[in-house]
Order: sequence, then structure tokens, then C-alpha cells
Amino acid sequence: MMMIYGMFVFALDTAAYQELQRQTRWRQEAQGRVGLLPARQFLGPGEDTFTLTGTLHPQFTGGQPHLDQVRDMASQGHAWPLIEGTGKNYGFFVMESLKERKVALMRDGAAQQIDFDMVLHRVEDDNGNLLAMLGPLAGMAMRAVPRLV
Repeated sequence: MMMIYGMFVFALDTAAYQELQRQTRWRQEAQGRVGLLPARQFLGPGEDTFTLTGTLHPQFTGGQPHLDQVRDMASQGHAWPLIEGTGKNYGFFVMESLKERKVALMRDGAAQQIDFDMVLHRVEDDNGNLLAMLGPLAGMAMRAVPRLV
């Protein structure tokens, strides 16, 4: 396993990415001063963005169904945890975009190669995201408890 984004596992047999880019920004606001360079005031963290770039070969590895699964997760509008295979937890992220490009097309239109770019943005780790994600699971667990007792 390379990384987990919510319920999706990035691995060699699903959607392996070949490149991971991370851009972290900080908010340093400028305040104009007469006759001097602007002063900067640190206001806290800014955007934290991950871009995953990869190539799928459906005849050997993951294909369109895996990208569709990630697209369905993004359509739910939830923030999902991003955890590296080493165990490093990066926090909660929402998907800004998923771009795919199909090349080496077969007669029926099926692609022999699918290139993808996925852009994830970190959001604040408020417990609302976790509760929204775990809420349905908690409900199922509570309904199962009386049957176990």
C-alpha cells in the first residue's frame, strides 16, 4: 500500500501514482508603509495541496473503475483522511479535481493507458468531518448491539 485516501487504497494493483507533489503555503500579509518596504504579518497556515500523478494500464493494473470510485468519493463532498503507507497521517483533504487522459485506444474505445492527475486540498481537522464520515457506521453498530446481547 502506498497511501490511503478515505476508503480508497493507492497500491500497485489499484491506482499507483508515480509522482507526488506537495505545496504548502503560509499567510504572510503585507502592510504598506510610507517610504519603506511593506511589513509582513504572519497570519497562520495557508493552503496545503497534494497533487498525485500516475499512469494506469488496465490490462495489468487498476483501471477506470478505480478512478470512478475516487470520483464517487469526491462527489459526496466529504473531507477524507490522507494516510501514507509509512503511517504518516497528513490530515483531512477534499478533492479539488481529478483529470484523466486515455491513450492507446482499442477498437471498442477502451484505453490501454489512463493517465491521471488528482489534486487534494487540506481542510481543518474539525471533528465534524470525522463524525460525518463515521456517523453511518456508528448507527449500524448501535443497531447491531441489541442482537449481540
